[in-house]
Amino acid sequence: MSSPASTGTQQPSSTPAALIAFAWTLVGVPLVYGLYQTVKTASSLFTG
Repeated sequence: MSSPASTGTQQPSSTPAALIAFAWTLVGVPLVYGLYQTVKTASSLFTG
């Protein structure tokens, strides 16, 4: 049997916090803008 160390798997590496923050910003800003536009448009449908 082979040991887990000899299977060629790599240790998990950590992702830099700045990269995670950038990715969330890249996704979050358009998401928030789209939700804002949806709520604004929907409110005009119900308020007349």
